[in-house]
Amino acid sequence: MGVLRTALYCRLSKDDMAQGDSESIRTQKAMLTQYAKEHGFLVVDVYVDDGWSGLNFDRPDFNRMLDDIEAGKIDVVITKDLSWLGRDHLKVGHFTEIYFPMKNVRYIAVNDCVDTANKNNDKAALKNVMKNKRCLGGGTTNGDSMNISSG
Repeated sequence: MGVLRTALYCRLSKDDMAQGDSESIRTQKAMLTQYAKEHGFLVVDVYVDDGWSGLNFDRPDFNRMLDDIEAGKIDVVITKDLSWLGRDHLKVGHFTEIYFPMKNVRYIAVNDCVDTANKNNDKAALKNVMKNKRCLGGGTTNGDSMNISSG
């Protein structure tokens, strides 16, 4: 297939009050850029929603990324982990299991070892639910993330 045109998507629900990108967003960008470089992906754009909740899928740069997918500009979407795509496990599942495959877009969640190009992503759906447990009434309610191992 040649060089894969790649979107890096970064999100943080709470802005750390920095001018420009927050420290977390800068870290995400650096990590994802390095990952893309090491794996031979061509980064066509970095999409950033700093200060936007993962429960809200009507985020400006998320929507811009979807527009670029619809326009056929993106072959791969890479995030730090599944919860950076979103916090609603049903909507995240829609994108990873239905929308991205329908658009022939590969999805990679680096820290969760999820890559839709691999057929052994059986744990991805479970990780999605566990990481987003607070949306089901469990976990924390103060916006703290829940980390589970990738093993």
